[in-house]
Amino acid sequence: MADEGQERASMRTVVAASSAGTAFEWYDFFIFGSLTQVISKTFFAGLNETAGYIAALALFGVGFAFRPLGALVFGKIGDQAGRKGAFLATVLLMGGATFAIAFLPTYEQAGIIAPILLIIMRCLQGFALGGEYGGAAIYVAEHSPANKRGWSTSWVQTSAAFGLFGALLVILATRWALGKYVGPDAFDAWGWRIPFAVSIGLLGVSVWMRLKLTESPTFEAMKAEGQASKAPYAEAFGQWGNLKLVILAFVSMMCAQGAVWYTSFFYVQTFMEKFLKVDPVTINELMMIATAISAIFYVVFGWLSDKVGRKPVMLGGMTLALLFYFPGFHLLEKAANPALAEASAKAPVVVFADPKDCSLQFDPVGKTAFVTSCDIIKSTLANAGVSYTNEAAPAGAVAVMRIGGAEIASRSAEGLGTNDVKAVKTEVETRIKTALTQAGYPAKADPARMNVPMILGVLFVFVIAATALFGPLAACLVELFPTRVRYTALSLPYHIGTGWVGGFVPFFAFAIVAAVGNIYAGLWYPVAFTLLSVLTTAFLLPETKERPLN
Repeated sequence: MADEGQERASMRTVVAASSAGTAFEWYDFFIFGSLTQVISKTFFAGLNETAGYIAALALFGVGFAFRPLGALVFGKIGDQAGRKGAFLATVLLMGGATFAIAFLPTYEQAGIIAPILLIIMRCLQGFALGGEYGGAAIYVAEHSPANKRGWSTSWVQTSAAFGLFGALLVILATRWALGKYVGPDAFDAWGWRIPFAVSIGLLGVSVWMRLKLTESPTFEAMKAEGQASKAPYAEAFGQWGNLKLVILAFVSMMCAQGAVWYTSFFYVQTFMEKFLKVDPVTINELMMIATAISAIFYVVFGWLSDKVGRKPVMLGGMTLALLFYFPGFHLLEKAANPALAEASAKAPVVVFADPKDCSLQFDPVGKTAFVTSCDIIKSTLANAGVSYTNEAAPAGAVAVMRIGGAEIASRSAEGLGTNDVKAVKTEVETRIKTALTQAGYPAKADPARMNVPMILGVLFVFVIAATALFGPLAACLVELFPTRVRYTALSLPYHIGTGWVGGFVPFFAFAIVAAVGNIYAGLWYPVAFTLLSVLTTAFLLPETKERPLN
């Protein structure tokens, strides 16, 4: 009986230490995603508004792009030297990079050096996080009884919720305190540094907890038998039996995981802030509620997967998201900014232009001039977050914007000097914005008209979809791969899925909207990846519940 109690206490320590460290690393990573608007103004001040926002979203994705590299490096360490040392190193690297961001110079202070330094820190963050998740999930799973593996590893999944909740809480508290005691502009000026700086305290707690852990018993047994892999890369990716599992894990689970989770918790923030014009503080409050609710359901669905299997729970989550993407975001518009929904229905915007006169409204480096009559209209609408449709006009015709019964003719600034180009753009933009205002298009969402219960209802559906998929996912991944190459083989598809598919959801979705002109067009990005996973999971993914890990 005493041994049983000691075993339960030991398991609680394993879960708590692994989850706490992972939550801290997610906190570090999520601060950046939640401060995209401020980051774009601070480090990309040399670009126009839309280009700066796209650049900041791209930089958010850059951290994710480096995660597969971290997965390979730390995966090899974990498979050869042990699980504990690998994910202790990751938390130190992640914490140091995050703390350093608090002290970086701005674009105004250091010019191009500022975004370069920020990019380096983001790469280090992504590199570290690439080794974190796999280590924590494997460590917990290899300590857990087979019939409770879904429940145990789901606590590692909740770390994402705790990390995001912590990031939003610190940001919200900092905004409130500075707004009340210093001034409304203090947060954007320098207060954004505080959430990064306080991470040093969380780093200390995480390192202390992880130092108390011992090595995974499954790994120790394998090492004692002399079975540890001497060439994890060759075994994981050079042997077809293991490589096909890597490919299957990526296509069946991780494409959907990246698309569903990052659409539900990040692109929804971009959508509400940039297109629906909801106040950032309100968005933080709404997301904190949704994130707090999600923490419960990771564990619920992890537990459920121990009863009915991993596959049906995950398939249900990704299918729900697939069916709800478009209806959910349309409901968000009606609930968060009903005036915008009404104006879009009563006075839709149509751009009549010669197709040859129109450039693709996607310029992440801010070098395209956008000086044709068509480009000036479309760039103004893109900056305003207003949907429009395109109609072809005769060759050489000056572009015209029709809104309701009014028509606003644009002007071309081709061949003009810098000051004249600016004057033409300002004049056309002023007339367009005036027409939008007269047609009922709001500059900002009206808090008095917001249907908060409906917004939370939409977010709740996305929470259920994301947690049903993510809750059992760690257990399924661990059970899918053999012990000898588990860290390496598991980490790579996970971080390509969450890193390359998920991390770039806000970037590509926003870019698609800017290019096409419809605020819902960006949803086709997560739809494509989620559909791929639904089909693959349904027909190819085996059930892994209670598989032996040895």
